[in-house]
Amino acid sequence: MEWNAGIWSIIPPIVAIILALITKEVVFSLILGILSGTVIYSLMQGLGFIGFFDTLVTLMCEKLGANSSLILFLAMLGILVALVTRAGGSRAYGEWAARHLKGTASARLATSALGVLIFIDDYFNCLTVGTVMKPVTDKFKISRERLAYSVDATAAPVCIIAPISSWAAAVISYYPESAGNGMTAFLSSVPMNLYAVLTLFMVFWMAVRKNGEYGPMAKAERRARTTGNLGAVDSREAEETFDKVTKKNSNGRVSDLIIPILVLIVLSVLSMIYVGGYWDGSGMTLFDAFGNTDAGYALALAAFCTLIITFIYYSVRRILNFKEFFGCINEGVQAMVPACVILTLAWSISGICRDYLNTGGFVANVVQSSNMPLQLLAPIIFLISCLLAFATGTAWGTFGILIPIVTSITEIAAPELTIICLSATLAGSVFGDHCSPISDTTILASTGTGCNHLAHVGTQAPYAVTVAVCCFIGYIIAGFTAKLGFAVCTMISLPIALVCLIGALIILPKVWQPADD
Repeated sequence: MEWNAGIWSIIPPIVAIILALITKEVVFSLILGILSGTVIYSLMQGLGFIGFFDTLVTLMCEKLGANSSLILFLAMLGILVALVTRAGGSRAYGEWAARHLKGTASARLATSALGVLIFIDDYFNCLTVGTVMKPVTDKFKISRERLAYSVDATAAPVCIIAPISSWAAAVISYYPESAGNGMTAFLSSVPMNLYAVLTLFMVFWMAVRKNGEYGPMAKAERRARTTGNLGAVDSREAEETFDKVTKKNSNGRVSDLIIPILVLIVLSVLSMIYVGGYWDGSGMTLFDAFGNTDAGYALALAAFCTLIITFIYYSVRRILNFKEFFGCINEGVQAMVPACVILTLAWSISGICRDYLNTGGFVANVVQSSNMPLQLLAPIIFLISCLLAFATGTAWGTFGILIPIVTSITEIAAPELTIICLSATLAGSVFGDHCSPISDTTILASTGTGCNHLAHVGTQAPYAVTVAVCCFIGYIIAGFTAKLGFAVCTMISLPIALVCLIGALIILPKVWQPADD
């Protein structure tokens, strides 16, 4: 819209950010941000007391209705997660690993591989991988701090680059329609999501490299190897929860975990190109179909069909009866309620900023008139996302606030930086979520692995910061090479960031080995 609220347009995101930093309550902060924006709009438009409530309810209903397919996808994804866990497929993977793995490196690789396999949701990832792999890593004297890192580093970083995940659905929903198709933008951002890509590289590098640990993690690993003290804490609550959910299903197989996930992947791809018009006779290419698709509707369609196939498969296998299957519906939907609440509120504050107050347009004009070097926009956005997500403990709330503003700025000031800055926003949000002590995934990684929470945060932070520094360098390079085209920019920035990380991973274990107590 052309109307601009001026400096008042930045009040809602500022209110939400400051309150989130102070209270650590994201839902409360988003609600106050929405209310402040609605008050400003109502006063400036002379809508009065009744107009304020009318605007507020209309906004939230519009956003929820426009994204109802994504809410439906998240609900069905939660059901699928509950089904796979109840069927015992995750437990079967752990039992298989315990029988076949022969060394420390193989145990670490198996843990990382399971983390990558369970990419559809970070909560499912943290609790499942940690609980399943504890007996395996304990057998090879791998510290709980090291296990917690492997779990945490393959949760959010995997979900944020997987197009078929709860995180992808959230990102797509925040991307403004005026800037193009959300799925296309998300897929384009993956190669430049440097934090996610480099973190996954580091996880597997550290899994196979002997004596590659450094900092507090090296100290924890030496303690585990030399004294047998793995750093475990009482985790009976997490184990009892996992046992209750799975009901100790001894008939589960590894295939009961893999097949539903593969079905979801295949059907999601087919649904996207179907909804995008690939088979409607118009001669559309696969890439055009992906660009033309309605991601929310396609993912919901795929998830529904996956549930039907999973029901048939588990019924044939006789590992879940009718009552158990439908009992997972309530469990799965309930697990996704917090995510749906945050999403709805984030959509609403994005809507009040973008559609009513034109916050992005105001900030873009300020950036243009400030004469700030636009080459530094991506690294600055990366730092802001890092700090905000770390302080609030939520990636979803962070990119929910920042994505509409960032895309508005780049559309006006530097269109060639749009995807790069989107990637920087997502990367910074994941970093903050990854190492924040109040992040849900950080807490769940500690709980699922039976690791002391502060020990997990303290040992993981140096690893996360190492990757973040390399990412910051990569985004500086990206800012100066963006005019060469996105493909060329990526081929220059990503390898440079990767080389920096490899250099750090070779040097740091030699120079940072804390002495044992």
